[in-house]
Amino acid sequence: MSTLALYGHPFSSYTWKALIALYANGTVFEFREVGPAHADYAQFVMAAHPSGKFPVLRDGAATVVEATAIIEHLALHHPGPAPLIPADSAAAVTARMLDRVFDNYVMANMQRVVAAFIADRECPDPREVDGGKQGLARAYDWLEAWLGANTLAPHVSLVTCAAAPSLFYADWVAPIGAGRPRLSQLRAELLALPAVSRCVEDARPFRPYFPPGAPDRD
Repeated sequence: MSTLALYGHPFSSYTWKALIALYANGTVFEFREVGPAHADYAQFVMAAHPSGKFPVLRDGAATVVEATAIIEHLALHHPGPAPLIPADSAAAVTARMLDRVFDNYVMANMQRVVAAFIADRECPDPREVDGGKQGLARAYDWLEAWLGANTLAPHVSLVTCAAAPSLFYADWVAPIGAGRPRLSQLRAELLALPAVSRCVEDARPFRPYFPPGAPDRD
């Protein structure tokens, strides 16, 4: 039996981030879906994380919180064919930089819009919605320029794990658009990866719960 257990939810973007790393390397683990059916899972997460957030990884006696740290842990203790953290030090710095960009400026701005709809689905605060969308536009433009000057490694890495869920959901609240062809192509390529498409399909039943409304695509 695997000593690895991941606590999270199939519709959670940060849970995807950890799942993609696990799936890409074929790592054996138990997925413990946090929800009404398992109050003990929710209790564990509340105790393990300083804000009670998932994903949380349990590896034997070790508990690891925060998706980026989980991926670093997997790369160190459960390596596989997908080099999650580049062996080259300079490339690793770039991977970690992009991880922060996707989390802090794509994922966070997407979640700002979603949070406004959670607060009031019928009449979300326009300042929050507009602020989130403006932040996304700026992040999209930066990434489009970066992709024009740099090349991402073709294998699944920390960057893949951060980019796939953030771009998947962000495009729902603020479409990337034809004016950013490189970023649009990256999103399409990421969604075609087996590890990512598995997350997309597992989350599909929960789409009606997306607060701003899920588009009829992807």
